[in-house]
Amino acid sequence: MPLAERTGPPAAAGSAPAPIHAGRAKKFGAAATRAAIPAVNGSLYAARTKIQPQSVRGTFRRIKWIVLAVALGVYYLTPFVRWPRGAGEPSQAVLLDLDKGRFYFFSIELWPQDVTYVMGLLILAALILFLMNAVAGRVWCGYLCPQTVWTDLFLAVERLVEGDRRARLRLDAAPWSMEKIALRTMKHSIWLLVAWWTGGAWVLYFADAPTLVVQLATFQAPAPAYVAILTLTATTYLLAGHMREQVCTYMCPWPRIQAALTDEHALNILYRNDRGEPRVSAKKTAALRAAGQPAGDCVDCFACVTACPAGIDIRDGLQMDCIQCGLCIDACDTVMGRLGRPAGLIGYDTEANCRSRAAGRGPVSRIVRPRTILYATLIAGVGGFMLYSLATRSFTTLSVLHDRNPQFVTLSDGSIRNGFTLRVLNKRPAERRFALAVDGVADARVEVVGGTPEDLPVPSNGTQEFRILIFSPPGRTAQTSDLSFAIADPASGETAHARDYFKAP
Repeated sequence: MPLAERTGPPAAAGSAPAPIHAGRAKKFGAAATRAAIPAVNGSLYAARTKIQPQSVRGTFRRIKWIVLAVALGVYYLTPFVRWPRGAGEPSQAVLLDLDKGRFYFFSIELWPQDVTYVMGLLILAALILFLMNAVAGRVWCGYLCPQTVWTDLFLAVERLVEGDRRARLRLDAAPWSMEKIALRTMKHSIWLLVAWWTGGAWVLYFADAPTLVVQLATFQAPAPAYVAILTLTATTYLLAGHMREQVCTYMCPWPRIQAALTDEHALNILYRNDRGEPRVSAKKTAALRAAGQPAGDCVDCFACVTACPAGIDIRDGLQMDCIQCGLCIDACDTVMGRLGRPAGLIGYDTEANCRSRAAGRGPVSRIVRPRTILYATLIAGVGGFMLYSLATRSFTTLSVLHDRNPQFVTLSDGSIRNGFTLRVLNKRPAERRFALAVDGVADARVEVVGGTPEDLPVPSNGTQEFRILIFSPPGRTAQTSDLSFAIADPASGETAHARDYFKAP
């Protein structure tokens, strides 16, 4: 699907640059708009001017506030949620313990050997993102992306301190004064405080949160914790406070990927040209319609443009910068309500619907189609497999390593001895004792150096290696054969198996 360019066509050689949306610039002033600079020497990038979006009220703005509150609440408060796991185990519900190599998520405990679950979660996340894009475009970007959430938070702080759009524009244009310095200092101080707590909350996922908070406050925390907080503070402050829409347009790869994953039946925020054009001021609409001349519902008020956090004009069509946040819908619906006109001039729609209306046909809706069925099937399959694997996974692992040199030893009585190293992994939070059984060599004798095959103790949440010697019967010709090792926990009945070879001449 072609995406509209942000910049206009290159200026002719020797001609003076002319900004796009000249009418908007004339009506609202140069400071109120982002005039795109035409391509110079083949450049495809527009000069960046600060965007000051207008606050709006409406359905989508309320949804964004709810998502912001829930997302930030989960992020900041989750490290303090407790989950009892028994003596000697961490009581933090969500914890990534790098020292022990454990990831705790409520009742689930993952070891480094369980990295396949992490890969499965990444695959699931990608498939869910693909499905969301196929159904409703960049709905992730507009509501759930961390960049969007924190940018909304920083914009809310900016409005609280400096006022809404017009007040901020006046402040930007005003000369430096004590009032301006005080407002800017307060805004950036709150921004830095939010960014600092964002970085601080992140490190709490890697250690016991209450303990680490006390250590940080008393300057007794490990040095990497302070480095991580400072790094995340700087990135949050820069990305959410200063770069904002530039992150979504230039740094994020998703705007370029999503064009290849969408189609004409995906919901996107679109302007209804058939209803809005031609654009006429509210005062002239009644007179033109009474005279039988066309007059669209769009009054060219630019409310959708000033409300857009990316500073684009949605009436120009689907654009790469648009994050599908819905604020332009709320702004337009508010204007339509004041004029007594029906809402929905801008709304979530599909290109197939637009073409159907233009041809005089009825609405077209194909949310369920091969693309969405495929994504949903893959999500259900991968998710179901992961849940089954997680529910049936073993908490005991057995691995066997055969001696390399020598691989076997011929003893004086004619028997053959093979040496092995058994490594037993116990994922339970209690010591367990296993019994060893070996099958593959008839009448073989099994010895455990420093112990007995009937009692192999393994510490809680740990591994233990055992030196195993297997002897073939004396006086009997031995040959290379398969060996089967099995350990069993008599208390729980849990078993683990491994295979290797018994080497012989």
